[in-house]
Amino acid sequence: MNKEYLRDEMLRMSGVNPKKCMKCGKCSATCPAYDEMEYHPHQFVSMVEKGDIEPLMKSESLYRCLTCFACVDRCPRGVEPAKLIEAVRLSVIRQQGANRLKADDVPAKLDDDMPQQAIVSAFRKYSK
Repeated sequence: MNKEYLRDEMLRMSGVNPKKCMKCGKCSATCPAYDEMEYHPHQFVSMVEKGDIEPLMKSESLYRCLTCFACVDRCPRGVEPAKLIEAVRLSVIRQQGANRLKADDVPAKLDDDMPQQAIVSAFRKYSK
């Protein structure tokens, strides 16, 4: 697929305007999964804006995002990086024709210290 098509598809799916981003990095600074991600929220925004989506589609960062929307709350311009990450993840899932995990696989990955938000997020990510 060409870069422009992928970019336009991500923008349509997410409803996000990455041109509003002023590259302040507040979204990444507040991200609880920052250390786990190859590409951070502000990088997702920048890469989608440039149409550089294929590396994002191959990145483990798609599955490291907690979908907690802390980046959305922190953004002074209302860019909503988490929605871009969700759009790229959904696009990958649609291309693969299957989810990364099945919902039945999630309970085996849980432990007593797992926050409830992570469990809900896992079911949102892996049961679409």
